[in-house]
Amino acid sequence: MPSFGIMTAPMQAGYDDIRRVWQEADAIPEIEHAWLFDHLMPIAGDPDGPILEGWTLLSALAAQTSRLRLGLLVTSNRFRPPAVLAKIATTVDVVSGGRLDFGIGVGSRPGHPLARREYEAHGLPFHDAADATASLAEALTVIRRLWTEERPFDFGGAHVKLTGAFGNPKPVQRPGPPIVVGGRAKATLRVVAEHADLWNIPGGDLDDAVERSALLDRYCRDIGRDPAAITRSIHLPVSYERPGDTRKAIGAAAGAGFTHFVLGLPAPYPPGVARWVAEEVITAA
Repeated sequence: MPSFGIMTAPMQAGYDDIRRVWQEADAIPEIEHAWLFDHLMPIAGDPDGPILEGWTLLSALAAQTSRLRLGLLVTSNRFRPPAVLAKIATTVDVVSGGRLDFGIGVGSRPGHPLARREYEAHGLPFHDAADATASLAEALTVIRRLWTEERPFDFGGAHVKLTGAFGNPKPVQRPGPPIVVGGRAKATLRVVAEHADLWNIPGGDLDDAVERSALLDRYCRDIGRDPAAITRSIHLPVSYERPGDTRKAIGAAAGAGFTHFVLGLPAPYPPGVARWVAEEVITAA
C-alpha cells in the first residue's frame, strides 16, 4: 500500500510554523510520516535567511507529536561522527517512542555551491565523492553495531576508528530504526543494496529514477538480497496553485513501482496546509 508523508525544510520558516504543520499532520491519518532536511545554511531563498538544525528540531517535534513517523531526508554523513550520530538517533527514537526512520546520505554535492559553503562556514571537511561514499558504508556498519551489540567493541576502518564503542540505551525499535538511504549515484546505490530498508530519490526526472531503481535491483541480486526488501521512496514537490501536477506525479511514480511518497511543502505554510494536502493531493491522487 502507498505511504504518504510531508517534508518541511527548516529554512526560511520559524519554529512555531513548522511545529503547527507537524501537529496538524499528526491528527490526519492520511499523512503517515513527516520529514526535515539536514543543512546548516539555506540552500534556497535568502542565503542569509534563517535555518534550524535538523536533529535538534526533530527531537523537539518528536516530543510534541504522537503518531507520525519522522526523520531527516537525509542526514549528511559529513556533518557528525557516526558514533555521535548513532547516539543522537537513539535519543530521538526514545523521545518519539520508537517512531524514527533513520535517513542518511553521503552529503552535499560538490557542484552545489550553496550547499558546499556550509562546510567551510562551520569548519567541516569536505572530501571527494568516492571518499564520502566509502565513509558512509563504514558509518552505517558502526551505527548498526552501536544499536545492537551488548558489549563494547573496537572498529578499525579506513574512515572510522573507534575504541571501546558502546551504545546504551538501545533504540526503542529493535534491532534499530529503519534505515533510509538517499541518493542516486551508482556507488551510493551499492551502499543502499547492502544497508538500507528504504531508498529515497528526489523526483523530477522519473525516467532516471526508474533506471536507478533497476540498477538497485541488480546490485541487490549481486549480493544475494531480494530487491523487494527495499522500499522505493520518492520526494515530490507540492504546488499550492497546481495540486493536480503533484497528483499526476504521484500516479506516474506509483506506476513505476514507488510506494513511499514524501511531499515537499514550500514555505510559508498556509493555515490548514496539512489538511489541504490530505484532501487535495493524497486522497485525490
